Amino acid sequence: MKRTGISGMKFSAKRGRFGALSAVAVLMVIPMYGDRDASERDLTTTAPATTANARVGALFKGDLDGGHYCTASVVHSSGHDLIVTAAHCLPPDESEGGKAVFVPAYRDGTAPYGTWPVASVYADDSWNEDGDQDSDVAFAVLGPGSDGGKKVEDAVGGAPLLAGRATGQPVTVTGYPGDSEAPQVCTNTANADGDKQQRVDCPNFPGGTSGSPWVVAGGAVAGVIGGYQFGGDDPDVSYSIVFGQHTKSLYQLAESAGDPKPVAPPAPTPTPMAEPSNSAVEVTSSRAVACACLLP
Repeated sequence: MKRTGISGMKFSAKRGRFGALSAVAVLMVIPMYGDRDASERDLTTTAPATTANARVGALFKGDLDGGHYCTASVVHSSGHDLIVTAAHCLPPDESEGGKAVFVPAYRDGTAPYGTWPVASVYADDSWNEDGDQDSDVAFAVLGPGSDGGKKVEDAVGGAPLLAGRATGQPVTVTGYPGDSEAPQVCTNTANADGDKQQRVDCPNFPGGTSGSPWVVAGGAVAGVIGGYQFGGDDPDVSYSIVFGQHTKSLYQLAESAGDPKPVAPPAPTPTPMAEPSNSAVEVTSSRAVACACLLP
């Protein structure tokens, strides 16, 4: 396998099971991680230092001196404290409680926005118990940032998720090779690889790029490098699982575990009608709709 987690080997860690949760499908318009011209398809170059690309960052062992080993990106959540990556990048025993840190927009040895410790990790039981390559995705709740305790999404923004196959459309993949001090980016068309996996041909995405987000038009993350052979055994071909209902439920579990969320205002009490009426009356509630930031 070309891409490894923090331990450099396959791992298993028991965690509690989660039930399927429903979500409100809301499309949020958020800039893409580096839109690219069609002429730049199938080329890997250094990612520009843009505001949108700042949502992508490197995972380090403990601090910047520990070296970066995987990639992750910020996804929108009500707690403003969530990242997504490959499950093999964050074995709980070796990453939770600040043993791993996320550095958005890391470049040339610097952390321009600060660092955020990994507080807790959420992966599917089929991964935790069996190392199922079709479940190689994880979400992590981050603790307060090093720059005044700011939430990571408040510092760099966050992208929604696309719970569905990206097959047949271009995806932009941004990640940190282990031997590079700057993120690399490539855009190409995603292809199906069986029922639960997808692949993209992008040159020079070797070890360290696991967890790199696959971003589709509109800015949603539709995959992360991982899955088959932990991302693939060829640096020029990368894989991801297809985000579906399990990913959707996992996201909601992680989101609910973050910081307390604002409570929606109660629905107003309907005003009694002055006189009886034979016609039906629809009472419209002003209760806020919770955004799950996941597309069906």
